[in-house]
Amino acid sequence: MHQTTPFVISEFTNPSGEIVFRVSGQLDGKRIRKNFPTRAEAIIERKLLEIACVQAETGIRTAVTRLSDEQLQEAEAAFQRLKGCPQSLSTYLEYAIATFRAPNCDQPLVSAISEYTALKNKEVERTLLSSRQMRSIKHELARFQKQFSGGTVAKFSPSILIAYLERGNASLKTYNNRRGILSTFFKYALRQGWIADNPIEKTPHHRIHHRRGSAVTITAEKAQKLMEHVEQYKGGRLVPYFALCLFAGIRPSIIDGEISKLQPEQINLSTGVIHIEPEVSKVRMKRLVTIQPNLAAWLKAYPLDRFLIVPTNITKIRRKVFDAFELGHDVMRHTFISMFVAKYRSMGEAALQAGNSESIIRKHYLDLKSKEEAEQFFGILPKHAAIPVVSVADKSVTSAKTALSVAA
Repeated sequence: MHQTTPFVISEFTNPSGEIVFRVSGQLDGKRIRKNFPTRAEAIIERKLLEIACVQAETGIRTAVTRLSDEQLQEAEAAFQRLKGCPQSLSTYLEYAIATFRAPNCDQPLVSAISEYTALKNKEVERTLLSSRQMRSIKHELARFQKQFSGGTVAKFSPSILIAYLERGNASLKTYNNRRGILSTFFKYALRQGWIADNPIEKTPHHRIHHRRGSAVTITAEKAQKLMEHVEQYKGGRLVPYFALCLFAGIRPSIIDGEISKLQPEQINLSTGVIHIEPEVSKVRMKRLVTIQPNLAAWLKAYPLDRFLIVPTNITKIRRKVFDAFELGHDVMRHTFISMFVAKYRSMGEAALQAGNSESIIRKHYLDLKSKEEAEQFFGILPKHAAIPVVSVADKSVTSAKTALSVAA
C-alpha cells in the first residue's frame, strides 16, 4: 500500500560539502534516489515519479494528443471491445469504411411492403414459395400496413412490435407465425439499407411443446355414405375429387393442395400408380401412390377424360358436403393413411404412399383402425357403373366382384 506521497525530498550534504536535495522512494519494487541542486528541481522530479507510480498501478499514462476528451474516451472504449480479437483496430476500421452504408431512414412502409411482396410473388412463380404461404404473407403485411400506415420502416422498436404481435390476445402459435412473417420482411429491409438493425430480433420467440395426438378420421361406414352421396350428385361430377382424396390420400385443398395441381396424365390406371411430382407435392418431393383396386374402379366408372379432378365452381358445393359429413381439412387424407396402415401393417410403405416420415405414421396413425374396417373401407365401390377387371391378387377385389354378381 503506497502512501499519499510515496517519494520524499530531503536535504543531503555531498562528501564535497555541497548541499543537494535528494528525492527517494520506491517505484515498481525498485529503489529510487536522485540528487538535485535545487528544491524546485527535486519537486518536479517527485511529481513525475508520482505520475509514473499511478501509471504502473492503473495503466493510465499521459500523452501528447490532438484528440478531445470525448474522442479519447471513444478510442479507449474501442480498444476495450477489441480485446482478444485477431485484427487491429485499423483493420476493422478500414472494413467498416468500405462496407458501411447509412440506412435510408425515410423509406415509407407502404413502398417497402410493395417491393417485398413483388419479390415474394417471383418466388411463387419459381415454385420456391407456395401460394398458401404467399397468402399468409400478404394477409399479415396488409394488416401491418393498415395499422401503421403513413410511417417509415425505420420507426419500429421492439416494444411497438411486441404490442402488435400480441394483439387480440393471440395464442403463442399465432404470435410466432406473425413474428416469422415480420422477421423475414425486416431482414429484407436490413439488406436493402432501410434500417440500421433488425428490431424483430429483440422480440421474444415462444417455445411451444406440441401435443398433437391421433389423427382425426371417419369410419368406413361414413366413408361409404360419403361416396354414395357424391355419386348421386349431378351425375357424379364430384366423384374423382373425393375418390382421390379419400382412397389415395391426396392433399385436398382446392386452392393450393396437391389435388388442385394433379393432372389426369399423372394418374396411370394401366400401371396402377399416381405420380405426385415435386411441383404437385406439398413437400416438393416426388412420390408414387399405388392405386388401390377400389379407387381404380371409381376412376374407371367415372373416367378422367369425362370428369374433372376438380370441377369448376366446386367451392360452395364442396363446402356443403364437408359440412354435411363434418369433414375437417385433412380428414379424408388421415382416413386413408390410417386405413392403409391397418390393412397392410407397414408404416414404411404408408410413409412412402403418404409422403410422411415413419415417425409421424407411428405417432398419429398406428392402430386407429382394425384390419376388418380397413377391408370394408377399401371395398367401397361405385354402385352405378360396372366394375372393371383388376388384379385378382387382392382379396378386396375378389370380394367386390362377388358382391356385384350377387347384386346383379
